[in-house]
Amino acid sequence: MTQHTLTGLALACLACLACINAHAQGVATDAQLAPVTVNGTASKTGLPAAVPGTTASKTAEQLREQNLFNPEDALNYAPGTTVRKRYLGDRNALLAGRSFGTLQPSRALVYLDGYLISNFLGRFDAPRWNMISPEAIARVDLLYGPFSALFPGNSIGTTVAVSQRVPQGFELSGRLIASSQKFKQYGRSERFDAGQFSLHVANRFDGGLWLSADLNHQDATSQPMQYQTVVANAAGNFPAAAGTATTVTGIVYDTDPKGLKRAVFGANSGAIDHTVQDTLNLRGGLMLTPTLEASAMVSWWRNDTETRNDSWLRDAAGNTVWSGVVTDGTNHFSIPPSGFAPYTRLETHQQLGATLKTKRGPGWNGSLVVSDYRLLKDANRQANNPAPVATNGGAGSLTLRDGTGWDTAEVQASYTPTAGDWGGGRHSLALGLHRNGYRLENAVNAAADWRNDTGSQTQFYGGKTEVTAVYVQDAWRLTDDWLLTLGWREERFKAFAGRQLGGGVTVNYDGRTLTGSSPKAALAWAATDRLLLKASLGRGVRFPNVEELYNGTVTATSQTLSDPTLKAETGDAFELSAEQDWDRQRLRVSLYWDDVRDAILRQSTTDAAVCKTTATGASSYTCVQNVDRVKTNGIELAWQAQDLALKGLALEASAAYTFKSEVTANSRDPAMVGKWWLRVPRTRAAVQASYRPAAQWLFAAGWRHQGRAYNDTYNLDVNPNVYGGVSKVNQLDVRGAYKFSRQLELALGINNLTDQQAYQSHPYPGRTLFAELRFQR
Repeated sequence: MTQHTLTGLALACLACLACINAHAQGVATDAQLAPVTVNGTASKTGLPAAVPGTTASKTAEQLREQNLFNPEDALNYAPGTTVRKRYLGDRNALLAGRSFGTLQPSRALVYLDGYLISNFLGRFDAPRWNMISPEAIARVDLLYGPFSALFPGNSIGTTVAVSQRVPQGFELSGRLIASSQKFKQYGRSERFDAGQFSLHVANRFDGGLWLSADLNHQDATSQPMQYQTVVANAAGNFPAAAGTATTVTGIVYDTDPKGLKRAVFGANSGAIDHTVQDTLNLRGGLMLTPTLEASAMVSWWRNDTETRNDSWLRDAAGNTVWSGVVTDGTNHFSIPPSGFAPYTRLETHQQLGATLKTKRGPGWNGSLVVSDYRLLKDANRQANNPAPVATNGGAGSLTLRDGTGWDTAEVQASYTPTAGDWGGGRHSLALGLHRNGYRLENAVNAAADWRNDTGSQTQFYGGKTEVTAVYVQDAWRLTDDWLLTLGWREERFKAFAGRQLGGGVTVNYDGRTLTGSSPKAALAWAATDRLLLKASLGRGVRFPNVEELYNGTVTATSQTLSDPTLKAETGDAFELSAEQDWDRQRLRVSLYWDDVRDAILRQSTTDAAVCKTTATGASSYTCVQNVDRVKTNGIELAWQAQDLALKGLALEASAAYTFKSEVTANSRDPAMVGKWWLRVPRTRAAVQASYRPAAQWLFAAGWRHQGRAYNDTYNLDVNPNVYGGVSKVNQLDVRGAYKFSRQLELALGINNLTDQQAYQSHPYPGRTLFAELRFQR
């Protein structure tokens, strides 16, 4: 499609809106034709009514049947979903889905009330879950696959829509929650605690005005996230260490994920994270006229992080050894000063959003939504030396990302027919114009005193990206039992202002423009009153983010190599599903196929040859590259039952089996061909059961399973159930609650009841106890 055509479509969208009152539901309009349903009508969700593809959902009432500490916990038992949440309060809780792992987080979209909170700035920038107060969640909905034209190309994997409570009157509620885990690893045991307070107050006034305020405060400390290690070669020999060695005790030996002998010296690189976070979310809405509604949101999030490390090494006098050449009498090792260096981080984020929409029932409606997310302050201070030297100051670095952020704007028109309208009342139309822009500035300053010195800039990388899109989607009810949904999305990507500074040399990158076309089609047939069959076909185009294009960071121990010439990854997806309803249960079976070309892969390795760099000397390398083709297919089952064997008993279960997820072509690295795609497990499963014997009692249990997955490009990690691997997960969670009155409820719970060890490179938490007191007026 030419630029003139793109502009013409955009003007057509605006012309449609000029003929009607402006209306906004953001990217997910709720004014489309209701889909073919079985056993009743579709429930109100945060997704479009005529959404093609498979969905899943959780309501606030259902979420109270599990141990929910952070908002992302709402997805713990979602079909075909992995949440890489390493500890309570983790700011990098990444999402993975059917055909993508947590190394491809930009294949997931997350919205809060229609406002984008997905962070497509960097690899470890997860969705900004912090902007959500758990107490304010009304429901969470998921859409699998790039089957709707209403969503950007990042919907190539999974789309999550979080809806917050809108008051119908005066509301006051809150909760206090405390947790504690006893974490055991490498023969050591330590207790780590966390706590949280949430408050929700809202009111709807006469005249249509409503206001809501949510406050969330949490204080949490993680278990150790990573360890200082040295790995031997295939012959079992460790690298030579020159210099006079200090004889120490405390070195632990194990086997790393690739089956090589490994020496472990303690928890390092800011392994134990103490984080204090505060979120304030203010929302409001007003019916300007009987058919025109405006709403707005402003949110702030602040994080104050302080980390510490734990060296296990002791000299002959019992003193802790943090760096230098050490020996246990058998092997010699060199530990760099930065190995056990701590860091601190202070962050303040702000999100602004405004929505205008008409609510006129059938006929034409329109919507306008704008949002802006900004990192007002992001200062990461890293010491060059370990404790106790770093406690008293000394050299280090300061990384600043102030001003980084993104903004979005969307204008959309939708048409919902009535009998006798255009198309015989069988067509429902949505069309719109979308734009988002991302800006990243990452500056590294050398600081004489890492605790408070501003220093002078030694490294920098940054740039901007912009996506403009037009789309149209028509849901056409062919007959009472058949619904055909057709859509098209045309996107234009622009990358510009890319720049790197390193080694005293500044490199400016030329701007680039890419385009992507995404056709969509879905056909649903209500074969009987209780059986729905659906076929969905769609394409998603995921453009590279700023960090993937321009990051060139070098530290004392690591090197990052991005690629400013990256292509967009294009995914073609196909799904066949069947949903059968009975009086008290529902079963869905889905078969899915994903074919991704030019898949964007970011990988970390200790082998410089993997990243094809001659700049050796670092202990780890990270690089980004396109992989020619990756194919994934599998089957997924989801089952729900209510009062099936016992009144008050609710059951949910899902299971997925991946037949294949492998690289089928890669001219840049042929050795990858035939290898399993990273961090996509062969099996996933979840089971939830809740029982309410009386109105005041709740007993619930949940089980989460994930099969082992690969963390190595060439699938050489044959020993996954250790630190650094991607292990199987089998965790049992339980919860019990008692309502003293309508206003007051006490809940006790345990996550990972059997204290199973699991890893997704980092270790997952051990057995964790919860106590929660909730109140509501």
